Amino acid sequence: HVQLVESGGGSVQVGGSRRLSCAASTYIVNSKCLGWFRQAPGKEREAVARIYTGGSSAEYADSVKGRFTIFIDHVMGTLDLRMNSLEPEDTGTYYCAASERSGICALAEWAFTYWGQGTQVTVS
Repeated sequence: HVQLVESGGGSVQVGGSRRLSCAASTYIVNSKCLGWFRQAPGKEREAVARIYTGGSSAEYADSVKGRFTIFIDHVMGTLDLRMNSLEPEDTGTYYCAASERSGICALAEWAFTYWGQGTQVTVS
């Protein structure tokens, strides 16, 4: 069982940047697939980005392409999400997710087993 804890949320102005981090109870790259999801008030949770630790491939939702970057901070041992050019539509609770299954990594909830509790990002 992997426990995930997000940090870095807060309030940010439109056009600003924020970096979220996700710490795991195990070595972060023990998980094969890592991702970030978000849920805006009154909306369903949606995928933001995912990365497969077995390679360098990453995948992003169209709404964040070119603005967000998902990466593993090997120094801190965390999964991070760098968010630039933030818009009000980026407001929501951001969750990190992980899976230890090899060969399966998709930008969808079904691909993940473990979830964090979320961190709130408010853009205004």
